[in-house]
Amino acid sequence: MQLLKLYQPFFDGQNWLHVVTSGKDWMVILTLVLMECLLSVDNAVVLAAQTQVLPDKEDQRKSLLYGLWGAYLFRFIVIGIGTYLIHLWEIKLAGALYLLYLSIDFFYKQRHPKLKTKKVQRLKNTAPVKKAPRKLFWHTVISIESMDIVFSIDSVLAALAVSSNPVIVLIGGMIGILCMRGVAEVIIKLMAMIPELQPMAYVLIGIIALKLFLALPPMHYEMPNTAFAILVFAILGLTILFHFWRQKHHGKKFL
Repeated sequence: MQLLKLYQPFFDGQNWLHVVTSGKDWMVILTLVLMECLLSVDNAVVLAAQTQVLPDKEDQRKSLLYGLWGAYLFRFIVIGIGTYLIHLWEIKLAGALYLLYLSIDFFYKQRHPKLKTKKVQRLKNTAPVKKAPRKLFWHTVISIESMDIVFSIDSVLAALAVSSNPVIVLIGGMIGILCMRGVAEVIIKLMAMIPELQPMAYVLIGIIALKLFLALPPMHYEMPNTAFAILVFAILGLTILFHFWRQKHHGKKFL
């Protein structure tokens, strides 16, 4: 019975109608899509690299397609459970500490570049080379699903810290995953042109951690979702302006 209550909002037609017709909710959804894309570029690269062991282009496409549907299913399951857990202050505290760790860890590795690519390299090197074609295909699909699960935990946690409405988080995550898979190359090129976007994403992770901390007792301060969305897009705009200002005056890339 408790399980049904967790997933009831997903099947509430009024909730869906309110979300899809609300400008404020769409602003939050676009914020989640932006964060998903910026935080998942490295993940997209790893997933794409895993498909390269498949000799046939059609198999590569199919493996990513199956992985996409698996990612959607996993998001649905995790968001339902997470929506309940995120209301417990102990979970909020753990989530805030974890997100803060992610932010600090990113900037630490930026200052220690030798550590930065170890995990990605390990993931790229896990794909088997010698297997029967069908076994290789399904092994690749399972590997992609496993990586999706690992990669999506951070995104779901960050998304639930922004909005407690599971429908908003689900729509944002679904669009974000689709964008991440479909325009990964575009995002990679954009981040190559404006490298400040990556550290900006982890600055946002740190801000989300602060948002969770402020929601803990005794403060109980909940930052409005609209205000947070405006803050995100303001930081995005300032980051882009800073990039062009830095290029004009110094001709250097950030970090």
